[in-house]
Amino acid sequence: MRACRLIENVKVAPKLSIVVPAFNEAARLGGSLKQIVRYLSERREQTELIVVDDGSTDNTAVVAEEALRDAGAVATRVIRYEENRGKGYAVRLGLLAAQANIALFSDADLSTPITETPKLVDPIRSNECDLTFGSRALDRRLIGVHQPWRREQGGRVFNLIVRVATGLPFWDTQCGFKAFRLNCCRPLIEAAQIDRFGFDVELIYLAYLAKLRLREVAVRWDHNAGGPLDASGNYSRDSLRMINEVRRIRAAAAAGEYSEAISVARTATMVEAKHGLTARSSV
Repeated sequence: MRACRLIENVKVAPKLSIVVPAFNEAARLGGSLKQIVRYLSERREQTELIVVDDGSTDNTAVVAEEALRDAGAVATRVIRYEENRGKGYAVRLGLLAAQANIALFSDADLSTPITETPKLVDPIRSNECDLTFGSRALDRRLIGVHQPWRREQGGRVFNLIVRVATGLPFWDTQCGFKAFRLNCCRPLIEAAQIDRFGFDVELIYLAYLAKLRLREVAVRWDHNAGGPLDASGNYSRDSLRMINEVRRIRAAAAAGEYSEAISVARTATMVEAKHGLTARSSV
């Protein structure tokens, strides 16, 4: 990862890290970060909040620093680099910077409320899962505000293509709300190659190939207009790019480019599972 400017307020090692990737999110990031800080403060455990400014051309980093100035017991970091690299790059950088073993990334608009965090984190903490991810498809009654019809249908088609192309048995790989046990997932995050919106598919696919314990979890969700896909306005073009990224992932996997990372992650999850069973049997 390229060197970048880092502003931090790091205290003791946290139990949970939350990563928020942001690109030109100055208008709404401050409110989102204050909600996250409030939520983490109420947990009464050591937590960490990392904002990754993905080369924004507005004052996203300044807004983040200001919003996190009075974060109290929550350790905070703002990572910024000059060139826009893509959401996947930003998420990976944030996850690899996380100090907790459990890390969750959330979209800056909080389309999935931060209060849904336990749905993803608790199964990892109880040693049932290694990677959990929010889903809008499992229970659409939890969707309050839908995306524009064309974009929503395009998302359904894309996820069907992902299922066919990868064999993944999941219905929503793109929801911006995912949690990781980093002891197991770090090798996969380090090996991942997709910098743009197909990065979700890549991480889930690699975890699936590594036989990690995955769980798709129904979460509340409300469309919040103003994100990068809304700004582009060209859903067909963006969908084609994502499909091409899925092809690239399949080709890289077939060429063995992920094999070493998959092997390391598989070994790590076996060790984690054994440790969990040992811990429970000694209680």
